[in-house]
Amino acid sequence: MLQGYIEIDGHKLPRTLLGTSPFVGASQFGHRARLYILDLYRKPEAMARIMIKSYQLGVRGIQLLPYPPVVESLKMASDEGCPLDIVGTVRLQEANDDLKLFSNLGAKAIMLHADITDRENWDYIGKKLDEINDTGAISGLVTHMPFKTTQKIIESPIRNDFQLYMVPVNRLGYLMDCDTHGPDEREHFREMIHELGKTVIAKKVLAAGIMTPDDAFDYLKKLDYVDMVALGIASEDEAEETFLKLLQR
Repeated sequence: MLQGYIEIDGHKLPRTLLGTSPFVGASQFGHRARLYILDLYRKPEAMARIMIKSYQLGVRGIQLLPYPPVVESLKMASDEGCPLDIVGTVRLQEANDDLKLFSNLGAKAIMLHADITDRENWDYIGKKLDEINDTGAISGLVTHMPFKTTQKIIESPIRNDFQLYMVPVNRLGYLMDCDTHGPDEREHFREMIHELGKTVIAKKVLAAGIMTPDDAFDYLKKLDYVDMVALGIASEDEAEETFLKLLQR
């Protein structure tokens, strides 16, 4: 389903990415976030083992949140013969430093974090997209509010300035800005995504661990607008369970 690579403007990107939200203890994980900080973020070698395991299972890309311990662990994995193509996310407060870091790391794609995208400051966003495009990397946007922001982007002056669009997608509508995520809303979202016409990376497909991989991937398989997927993984066993099921479909 999401095996191999997709080509965008002459660049090839892996369709399946290792997500790094668990590594940084992202808030959507609730009480587990603190455990992830202790067990992963503060132990780069533990994150590196997950990266290595994911690579051994066939994953060739990483959606990188550029916190120093995560970058350190990525270098560890590469030194062990498991290099991952980088799809980087530029943070709001560290935008200039992050962009420079990703350029130095040779990132294949660089996206603006949802904290930037969802503010709808099109002048600033356009400037940053230009800076990304100037590096030669594929440029993209991330959103936390796919219903509201997608429509705004369609109407915006930066609509044609990027190639990748990363959105939360799951059957429950969890962490998506919708009321019921019923059939009408699902179809409306599908129509907006097709109108926008970008390469779509689905995130939060497991709804922060609420859904099983089988349930999540069965739903994902029915969607005609998802081109890539990023999956946050918190252990080697979780990597094996999740990626084997995804890559064998």
